[in-house]
Amino acid sequence: MTYKYPDAVLMIFCKAPVTGQVKTRLTTELTAEQAMQVHIELTQRTLQLTIQSHLCPVQLWCTPSTDHAFFTASVQIYHVTLQQQQGVDLGERMNNAFCTALNTCSRALIVGCDCPSITEQDLEEALTALNQENCCVLAPAEDGGYVLIGLNQPHPELFNNMPWGTELVLEHTRTRIKQYNLRYQELKQQWDLDTPEDMARYRALLQANENPGLLPI
Repeated sequence: MTYKYPDAVLMIFCKAPVTGQVKTRLTTELTAEQAMQVHIELTQRTLQLTIQSHLCPVQLWCTPSTDHAFFTASVQIYHVTLQQQQGVDLGERMNNAFCTALNTCSRALIVGCDCPSITEQDLEEALTALNQENCCVLAPAEDGGYVLIGLNQPHPELFNNMPWGTELVLEHTRTRIKQYNLRYQELKQQWDLDTPEDMARYRALLQANENPGLLPI
């Protein structure tokens, strides 16, 4: 495989698709099984996008382990490498992933598996931004978090003692980027799929893609 950015790696963070443990906020309108299937569909969409782009090698970073049948099937279908997330919270897991990746690569991205709005152009813009020394790139999310973060050297200070799962994550991350004098590039705002309202938006996006005359919401 020939990659446009062979010195980079793209890491998709993903929970094992276990019924009742993923996309639980959708279960006000969906069954737990249906919510789990949405999680699988979004992850497959992310895998397809990243693999087809041929930008750089893709790794699937799994939790709680790499053993789930969905993960092993993804290796066969998408030819990704599996890695196990390590750490007591999301910040520690992300920092450990960056430390591992940047041992052998000069730049790395972490992206969530549930962001339907992200495009190949966004990924390439993030990788290009990381040509700058000591740089951080973020794709902010509408809910106050972010759906993508890229680094070209480890920065544990961006991940320690963060209020994960709240609308304060992006604000705190921006503050720390300034505090530690990092070069910074912010991509356009994105949205991820967590709520029934997001689900309706996702269905509209799929319909628009099937009927290009329609404008996605």
